[in-house]
Amino acid sequence: MTNNSIHIDKDYDLICVGAGIMSATLALMAKLFDPSMKILILERLNDVALESSAAWNNAGTGHSALCELNYCPEGEDGNVSIEKAASICNQFEVSKQFWSYLVAQGLMQSPEDFIKHVPHHSLVFGEDNVTYLKKRYLAMKSHFMFDDIEYTEQIDKMMEWFPLIANGRTSEEKIAASRITRGTEVNYGNLTRQLFAILEKEYDTKVHCQHEVLDIDPDDSIEWSVIAKDLRTNQKKYYDAHHVFIGAGGGSLLLLQKVEIEEKEGYGGFPVSGEWLVCKNETVIKQHNAKVYSKAGPNDPPMSTPHLDTRYINGKQELLFGPFAGFSPKFLKQGSNFDLFKSIKLDNVSPMLGAFWHNLPLTKYLIEQLAMNHEDRMNALRQFVKDAKSEDWELMVAGQRVQIIKKDEFEKGKLQFGTEVVSSKDGSITCLLGASPGASTATHVMLQVLDKAFPELLNSKKGKLLKTQIAPSWREDINEKTFKENLYKSKKRLKL
Repeated sequence: MTNNSIHIDKDYDLICVGAGIMSATLALMAKLFDPSMKILILERLNDVALESSAAWNNAGTGHSALCELNYCPEGEDGNVSIEKAASICNQFEVSKQFWSYLVAQGLMQSPEDFIKHVPHHSLVFGEDNVTYLKKRYLAMKSHFMFDDIEYTEQIDKMMEWFPLIANGRTSEEKIAASRITRGTEVNYGNLTRQLFAILEKEYDTKVHCQHEVLDIDPDDSIEWSVIAKDLRTNQKKYYDAHHVFIGAGGGSLLLLQKVEIEEKEGYGGFPVSGEWLVCKNETVIKQHNAKVYSKAGPNDPPMSTPHLDTRYINGKQELLFGPFAGFSPKFLKQGSNFDLFKSIKLDNVSPMLGAFWHNLPLTKYLIEQLAMNHEDRMNALRQFVKDAKSEDWELMVAGQRVQIIKKDEFEKGKLQFGTEVVSSKDGSITCLLGASPGASTATHVMLQVLDKAFPELLNSKKGKLLKTQIAPSWREDINEKTFKENLYKSKKRLKL
């Protein structure tokens, strides 16, 4: 060790890298299952929830498959599958159950500061899409998770649901919409801060900000040694840990590549930045209280699904439209322009080239997006809001996302949308890669991490009982009765 380094002689049970929604959820659940657990949270920036969890950096949708059409693919036989939609819906309900438990225990006082009731809608244009939406409606209506769904092709009904979009339309237009009223808008930044506040107040577990993790090495006496740099003093610190969780958003891949486990082999990443049109006109903002998702173009990626969203940020109602794609080689919004190049290794060159070759439409889509000017974006918005005025909207850069690239035996490499947990065989180190639906499914995903890293916690008699209180729907066969009972509890406790 150099003179400017120090070994922290502490035997941590768990070190979390990154102070976003994932680490906050994992650390708090671990403490609930075992209050004596020693946990350290390290964050590179000077506060928590400043990257992907920050309110302006994500869509804020409680992703429960109520309106997102990409979760209900249409097969070659013309049938619409809702299997993935039901899975995503249940995962978000698991998150709501966890937050409800915290409220019931008096640990969380103001759920309305991070979650609000905003109806969810799907909206499509053109005869083929109308036919698809009706089939989706019929399939969802027959499932107890979605049996309160409504459908219309009538402009008058749409005027009730989302007048800002319906205004100026005629019955000649081929347009259809569906609606589920129980949808939510979530400020994941506020939620993350509340979770970390519980950790600090109830469990004396603070986040160590301005600590950048440089490497994670195997250790002879304990599983892992985490090397971090205190950015205030430039001092290197060495921390010992039995378990490490890498939840650093887009920065997770670069750290995972330094870890000596074979499971990391072949993973690459493709960075995509998001942009929103944000409304500046209060009169327009007040005309819309809804999340309205449409369908991505035939060759466009799922992340391009256009939507017009009501948001609640810093106590104020906002209105956003997008997303529009940008490109930066950074893996984090506050990252380095060399991130993409540093991520290219011998073991992932082939998967990355394969993914590029098999995703040429994505490349074309990104080039088209990068070429857009303000009026081009406004014209995209005008498909939703016919009389949208250019001066009422401004462009805002959202968060940076890194889509997973992994090995594939048929295509050499494939681009994967969604999230994935990469874990060593013994579960002593876990890493979360990927993007949407991300934050919405944090509880479900972090329970998976707990099960890999600390199976004894979940499988003990006490653990099994606590699990049924924290997340009764996790890994359980759900029937209509239990689903609706849990839905009602969450609604009441979260003031929805």
